[in-house]
Amino acid sequence: MQSDLLRRYAVAVPRYTSYPTAPHFHAGIDHNAYAKWLAAEDGEDALSLYLHIPFCDRLCWYCGCHTKQTKRYEPVAGYVEALLAEMALVASRLPRRRRLGYIHMGGGSPTILSIADLARLRTALETAFDIEADCEISVEIDPGFVDAEKLAAWRAFGVNRASVGVQDFHADVQAAINRPQSFEQTAEVVSQLRDLQVGGINLDVVYGLPHQTLESLAQTLRLALSMQPDRFAIFGYAHVPWMKKHQTLIDEAALAGVEERFAMQQLIADMVTAEGYLAVGIDHFARPGDSLARALQSGQVKRNFQGYTTDRAPSMIGLGASAIGKVQAGYVQNIVATGEYMRSVSEGRLPIAKGFALSATDRAVGSAIEQLMCSYSFSARELRQEFGSAADVLMSDAARIVQQDIDGFTAFDGDRFEVLEPGRPFVRTIAASFDQYFGRNAARHSVAV
Repeated sequence: MQSDLLRRYAVAVPRYTSYPTAPHFHAGIDHNAYAKWLAAEDGEDALSLYLHIPFCDRLCWYCGCHTKQTKRYEPVAGYVEALLAEMALVASRLPRRRRLGYIHMGGGSPTILSIADLARLRTALETAFDIEADCEISVEIDPGFVDAEKLAAWRAFGVNRASVGVQDFHADVQAAINRPQSFEQTAEVVSQLRDLQVGGINLDVVYGLPHQTLESLAQTLRLALSMQPDRFAIFGYAHVPWMKKHQTLIDEAALAGVEERFAMQQLIADMVTAEGYLAVGIDHFARPGDSLARALQSGQVKRNFQGYTTDRAPSMIGLGASAIGKVQAGYVQNIVATGEYMRSVSEGRLPIAKGFALSATDRAVGSAIEQLMCSYSFSARELRQEFGSAADVLMSDAARIVQQDIDGFTAFDGDRFEVLEPGRPFVRTIAASFDQYFGRNAARHSVAV
């Protein structure tokens, strides 16, 4: 029975960190369109800001991010100049000075930045925006390439949340993904962050990696749990060698099959929740009392390109090569290639490669899918109150999905559509049934387990 279910539901679908998803962005949205969109951003709410640093000290073979390895700092220094210039360009096109409520530094490895460049970046942020006193400032950390001095500099920058990469502690798995990293090294970074009073620590763990077994994953989880993080983000490895050529270095024969991946997913949920963590959506867990856990309990969890979050800002500005942003009018993505990105900025152009202008129906469907991904249900009546007749498609789709549901995973009473408990591991696949664009192009995705 389980094999039959997995054949139907463990299919390749989007992760729904946006709607429409990035493969549907198009070049018809350019720097001129984005300039107009920014000029219309005149709301009172604080903005969210994402800064992408597309460099790493090493290239991990499992990685699906837009990044490159560098042994020299000169390319990073030149990129920082472009990043500061882009920040000034964006700020100059907003109708007035805006507040920042969330700042997320991602990559790549943001901690590759020098202490001097980090200080310059903070000065530039304060020049362009008003940073709220309680602004959540988070950074992604590779424990293999930071020391106490650099961590102290990040704390001085304002970091109050940190996401520490673990992936897996088993030596064979680490060798297969080119990421050697000891438990002791990781635990020391976590301890140093706590000493610096960084109040929110997240650990990233990945399942479905080459040579990973249920036993080795359980050991990794036991070690990770011993560090008592505030949150876990536990992702299924996305094997997409057609997009990321370095993933061809991974032995596909050593990867777990769908049934074993599903068993890993269930093992994770059992072990982490047994330690008191609350499950947040499909791949996050939070300690009671953490802001994400409180948001879950109050129905305020959101989902964006950083995963599950408490960030409720209506607009997120993306800065840096390949960065994705969302403003009221729609999505934009910056040029991926760092050289082309830097050239566009140096010529005074917003470095937009593509984007998507949102229709009323897009907003309604996107809201429904986000609610499914966060809380497994939505109210068609509430969506119609917010979006008008643009939400009508959800009513007909909800009725169709339940009618075709031979497994009893969904329910719809004419108002509330819900993914029931047995179907929640497959919510990505169920959400795809509402996606008005899914299957319209040749986009390929990772499996939903």
